[in-house]
Amino acid sequence: MNTKINFAGIEMKNPVTVASGTFGYGREYSEFFDLSKLGGIITKGTSLKPRSGNKPARVCETASGMLNSIGLQNPGVEYFAQNDLPFLRKFDTAIIVNACGSSIEEYVELCKILNTLDIDGVELNLSCPNVKAGCMAFGNTYEGVKAVTSEVRKVLDKPLIVKLTPNVTDIASIAKAVEDAGADGVSLINTLLGMKIDINKRKPVLANNTGGLSGPAIKPVAVRMVYQVAQAVNIPILGMGGIVNGEDAVEFMLAGASAISIGAGNFIDPYTSVKTAQGIEDYMKKFNIDDVKDIVGKVEMN
Repeated sequence: MNTKINFAGIEMKNPVTVASGTFGYGREYSEFFDLSKLGGIITKGTSLKPRSGNKPARVCETASGMLNSIGLQNPGVEYFAQNDLPFLRKFDTAIIVNACGSSIEEYVELCKILNTLDIDGVELNLSCPNVKAGCMAFGNTYEGVKAVTSEVRKVLDKPLIVKLTPNVTDIASIAKAVEDAGADGVSLINTLLGMKIDINKRKPVLANNTGGLSGPAIKPVAVRMVYQVAQAVNIPILGMGGIVNGEDAVEFMLAGASAISIGAGNFIDPYTSVKTAQGIEDYMKKFNIDDVKDIVGKVEMN
């Protein structure tokens, strides 16, 4: 069986990656398993300068999921380049940096720096639901997504993937903007905007009032959106949203995703990603599939 793929110009040993914001920069999970078993690692959202993030409480559980409002806390790209990237490069896996900013100029300056680093690609975060400036303003419209992606494309020679927000009326048109702007791939979905209220205090549980909903609760929405985007664009899709096992991963791939990403599932079980990779292989054996790429987009609609 062949599990190798080329996603948007990035060579991967299998189609399993870990989603930004759920895996840090890999150190904690490396204590559980060899990170080389992954097809790729997408780093925590990294900005031009350090960010302290939102005030607590920033995380809470919900039915079949969780809400987070971290606010893209990170040490900045300079610290990443000096401290985290050398660690990640010890492993035989693709390294994709999730890049975030609050203006087009900030995205461009950040990606100029990322273009000089020993990384395999960039995932442009235009879809974080809990940062008041930046992401959502760009990610909600065709024009906004195309504008920032086009400017980044001018300075970035490495593979460029753009992460989409599900908090829009027509995600297919947003994906088309990414393709029209020259990106190499698209990833979806980011978290759904949600809220949880403490009925005793009569106040939202999160200090930021709202946050991003992730976990198995959002999977049906994510699968539907991946399918819709697959019908609209010709660039490859990195599917995510509630994947916790191989069966979930195959569902996304049948809908049109060429690769998948594990997010909240990492918090449930640190071995979720490697178990998912094995689950995909088990599915291939069961149905005598020789090449993992033969799963992609093969759903037969009623």
